[in-house]
Amino acid sequence: MKFKGLIYALIIIIIFIFFGALYVVDETEQVIITRFGEAIGKPKITPGLYFKLPIIDTTNYFPKNLLEWDGDPGQIPTLDKTFIWVDTFARWKIVDPLKFFETVNNVVAGLGRLDDIIDPAVRNFITSYPLIETVRMTNRELDTFEAGVDEVKEISPLGEVKTGRAQITKGIMEQAQPKLAKFGIELVDVKIKRLNYVEEVQRSVYARMIAERKQIAEKFRSEGKGEARKIEGDKEREMKRITSEAYRTAQEIKGKADAESTKIYAQAYGRDPDFYSFTNTLDIYKETMDKDSTLVLSTDSEFFKYFKGYMGER
Repeated sequence: MKFKGLIYALIIIIIFIFFGALYVVDETEQVIITRFGEAIGKPKITPGLYFKLPIIDTTNYFPKNLLEWDGDPGQIPTLDKTFIWVDTFARWKIVDPLKFFETVNNVVAGLGRLDDIIDPAVRNFITSYPLIETVRMTNRELDTFEAGVDEVKEISPLGEVKTGRAQITKGIMEQAQPKLAKFGIELVDVKIKRLNYVEEVQRSVYARMIAERKQIAEKFRSEGKGEARKIEGDKEREMKRITSEAYRTAQEIKGKADAESTKIYAQAYGRDPDFYSFTNTLDIYKETMDKDSTLVLSTDSEFFKYFKGYMGER
């Protein structure tokens, strides 16, 4: 029984040693083998199954894919003395795991090296250029409504872009990369994630923006009032034209009607002139005299010729 127990124990130890000697490297990893803390052999960067001395050798895994560095936002003055908050990020990878292991040892320490190198580079470039260079990439016209562009330019000219943000970030990367190469790190890309004014500058900028918008709004209002006056003038002119044409048409119709009625009256009264004279005289009596009227006329007056005939009959 003791002999079988020893055999089982020996088999277990052999299996443990065998599996301890195996390690796997996948496509996203690279491995450095250390023996008593010292790196031995070349880095294992090809995916596959590998062997090492169990217990004595240690596997140190490092990522092979892109890693993220997120900088701490900081307050930086531009060349034109405008204080802004700058937030940057970068992508990097370990290209020489052996050098990386010997200098910084692990990813956390590598991020610390990136902080020490990229942050000063960002500060150096931001302070070396005016604000417009950091904010914009080209002199392309801004996508804003045409009516307000001239006013904004007159109030707050931004200047001309000669370098641009893309060149600034490229310069940051070119300055930082040689310093990171000695750690086995390749800096793939650096970008400015966010720019913002500090609180004091924000208030003045917002006040200026409000003033600019008010000026543009006032311009729109004045143009609208002018257009309204023009429309009202056109309306009044059109109304006068329509009224004039209507009055002319009405007068023409009225003249034709009067002529027609006169013609009809003439034809009617032409059949009996005495009757026409009689009726007209009665109308004159009615219009010129009432119960309180007093007239002193000769008996030979034509005005009373019908009265005389009537009184003679009486």
